Amino acid sequence: MTKSMNSENRTEEKSDEQMDVRLQHCLAYVLHTSGTTGTPKIVRVPHTCIVPNIQHFQVLFEITHEDVLFLASPLTFDPSVVEIFVALSSGASLLIVPTSVKVLPSKLAALLFSHHRVTILQATPTLLRRFGSQLIKSTVLSANTSLRVLALGGEAFPSLTALKSWREVGNKTQIFNVYGITEVSSWATFYRIPEKILNSTLKCELPVQLGFPLLGTVVEVRDTNGFTIQEGIGQVFLGGRYRVCFLDDEVTVPLGTMRATGDFVTVKDGEIFFLGRKDSQIKRHGKRLNVELVQQIAEGLQEVESCAVTWYNQEKLILFMVSKKDLVKDCIFKELQKHLPSHAIPDELVLIDSLPLTSHGKIDVSELNKIYLNYINLKSEWKLNGKDELWEKLQHLWKSVLNFSEDPLKVPNESLFLNSGGDSLKSVRLLSEIENLVGTSVPGLLEIILSSSILEIYNHILQTVFPDENPTFIKNYATKRKLNDVNQEENNGKSLRQESIMSLKCDSEINAFIALSRGSQILSLNTTRFLTTLEHCPSACSSDLISQTNIQNTKSLNPPALIGTSKDPSCIAKVPEEETPVMGAEKMEFRVRWRSDTGKCVDASPLVVIPAVDKSSATVYIGSHSHRMMAVDLYSGKVKWEQTLGDRIESSACVSKCGNFVVVGCYNGLVYVLKSNSGEQYWMFTTEDAVKSSATMDPTTGLLYIGSHDQHAYALDIYKKKCVWKLKCGGTVFSSPCLSLIPHHLYFATLGGLLLAINPATGNRVWEYSCGKPLFSSPQCCLQYICIGCVDGNLLCFTHFGEQVWKFSTNEPIFSSPCTSASEQEIFFGSHDCFIYCCSMKGHLQWKFETTSRVYSTPFAFHNHNRSNEMLLAAASTDGKLWILESKSGQLQSVYQLPGEVFSSPVVWESMLIIGCRNNYVYCLDLLSGKQK
Repeated sequence: MTKSMNSENRTEEKSDEQMDVRLQHCLAYVLHTSGTTGTPKIVRVPHTCIVPNIQHFQVLFEITHEDVLFLASPLTFDPSVVEIFVALSSGASLLIVPTSVKVLPSKLAALLFSHHRVTILQATPTLLRRFGSQLIKSTVLSANTSLRVLALGGEAFPSLTALKSWREVGNKTQIFNVYGITEVSSWATFYRIPEKILNSTLKCELPVQLGFPLLGTVVEVRDTNGFTIQEGIGQVFLGGRYRVCFLDDEVTVPLGTMRATGDFVTVKDGEIFFLGRKDSQIKRHGKRLNVELVQQIAEGLQEVESCAVTWYNQEKLILFMVSKKDLVKDCIFKELQKHLPSHAIPDELVLIDSLPLTSHGKIDVSELNKIYLNYINLKSEWKLNGKDELWEKLQHLWKSVLNFSEDPLKVPNESLFLNSGGDSLKSVRLLSEIENLVGTSVPGLLEIILSSSILEIYNHILQTVFPDENPTFIKNYATKRKLNDVNQEENNGKSLRQESIMSLKCDSEINAFIALSRGSQILSLNTTRFLTTLEHCPSACSSDLISQTNIQNTKSLNPPALIGTSKDPSCIAKVPEEETPVMGAEKMEFRVRWRSDTGKCVDASPLVVIPAVDKSSATVYIGSHSHRMMAVDLYSGKVKWEQTLGDRIESSACVSKCGNFVVVGCYNGLVYVLKSNSGEQYWMFTTEDAVKSSATMDPTTGLLYIGSHDQHAYALDIYKKKCVWKLKCGGTVFSSPCLSLIPHHLYFATLGGLLLAINPATGNRVWEYSCGKPLFSSPQCCLQYICIGCVDGNLLCFTHFGEQVWKFSTNEPIFSSPCTSASEQEIFFGSHDCFIYCCSMKGHLQWKFETTSRVYSTPFAFHNHNRSNEMLLAAASTDGKLWILESKSGQLQSVYQLPGEVFSSPVVWESMLIIGCRNNYVYCLDLLSGKQK
């Protein structure tokens, strides 16, 4: 077995022989890929690449001058080239039909098979389905049809059950599965379905194999490490000595180049079976799911004429169905439950008259999304008939969002959303579904969803929708915890110590260090006398988080070497490269330096602490759903210590003023203070509910501030092991507080939609602003303003005195926290609309960049060391892609695919990017320039 380069643009063994696009008569044609199966590309196709396809199909389909071929593909779709030249080179007839006729199935069928007696049809499965099973059986695949050859390609092949149901008894049409990609134009493999299988009356659930390579084509299946495999699951790579095209701006390409397809297959006994595209593989309810499998199973049901499945907004699995007869949706769901696991059952079934197609004859997913949007808007206009129907529909929505749709049992009254498998994203979806159902916003509902039983949720909705109805008896099932300090009585925002808080006495040795956390937040403490020993300093400096005495010193340091070879390569741990650099952006490249297994999903963001005395002992602190808090050596990936806490950790760690402690919140309501060098528990502070908020430290006093789901903000003196003040915030505190030193304000945001400015010394409110919708985003402050994202899709900007300056609107909720540039002239953030945005401090859009999924995490701005005047931006989308953009223009510099979803935010130091992933690992990746690849 030989190892292949894990890249779509490279050969397994680089050939000295090159194909050159500049040579006269090299190119046959140029076209654009549609983008339906990946990033759109310009493909320039040499004669030597496409001619073998034409020659092989002539022989394979036994084309003669008596044949009639239908030009089913538009000229923008490369199979049209095969159709045209197979006909012309064989003396056969080529039938060209106006588009106005193509969209009318019955008229098209009559034209093809009655008037012109078409013998060869090459089409997408979706185009065939448009005829409908009855017309296919009576005309296209009838016993006396003119059609000799039906070649289906461009999409997943239909199930054999569906295919056999389309054939009339006595039909003799040869049916082929053809497969290929435009980047190796046009087809690569073929497989003829045996007559024995087509004529069998037995139900067949077996998939159809891809078959055999076409003339001049090489097919390889490689595992995640780039090795070719003979058995198992891997990705298809296509090529051949002369089966080579030029992509985008390529001028020369080595002969024999192999291209990654993005298609995954399983190899069994030498046969290759299609599993689905990489972008059809989704993670739903913690399990991997191939969307195309759901479509194939649904298509095999007797009641289904044709269907399509979409992953709407990456949160809902929607089955669109053209039915053969009137049916009850529940019957379809029951049938699906017989063939699919629970995590593959669609959230909703939408009946449609016909499947929308693209110009290439494939399913038009964007049009299906519009259909679904109209469907839910129509649903929102339905009127509720009293509180009984509300209770029934609330139960249905609850089960649907949590994927319990097939469970016939009633949801117990005391059920809690988070304990039933819910999370913050699902809670927003449930909120949206409920407000669509009742046709109005329900103030405070999100917090009730996150903290109360379904019965309490129902009663809360009742008070808004049916205010005259008597609420059902409410029992508080949520267990509340007791505070551990007897002097922590609620004081309505007043400080439990009325005197001003001065510098705390640290009862331990003071260390000099720099700490980096998400959103380019820097904390530089006690470093003045060590500045000459620090080679690097963070490139983006938030003056709000840096001690006033050190701001100028920190900003005057050289920016970090963010692009380059990290030092001490001998200690880099070797890891299996199941992660994939996504090629196309040639300027930089990611390379895994190390990864560390935390046991479960890592949603927290890393804290990186760099000691001033010994930079090589820099440490990454991060926790995970496994309850484990870990300290990992930044350079080697070696675990320094590990501490198991009482519950799940989503809070990101914060370092104490002295550097001897890290502070982290936990789902069990505790705030843990751990010794930074050993993980030993130093102190635990108890709140009354889960702590997902991350702490912020005040460098002028050493106090730590943190929020809780118990709706309080806390100021903690970890050295005296006491709570200095607590404040009831009027809503659950999910996000992390932000500290401004000038003016000395502390900012908290709540899921009730309140943004609060608090006096850090006393805990008194300075001002508050109601945004009207939940705030999952953490506030970010700079010298002039405070910014925050809202679930209504707006980024809001305020002065430090509470006056709204501007708002910028996106199309979907903003969970991402804002990040400012070093100059504080730009602000960066992500949205659920899949875009990363850059706005000026006046609220004007500078640029936006479209990713491939929602952006939940917070971007990180940093310097490109190779071009010291260039600022870069690191960001992550939830599908696991890491993006490096040029911060001034938004131009893509590099993209990298991690093997799991990402809700963690990146942190960058030197040449290293650190981030958590939902595949249970925390990653450290080196970012290399083109010269160092």
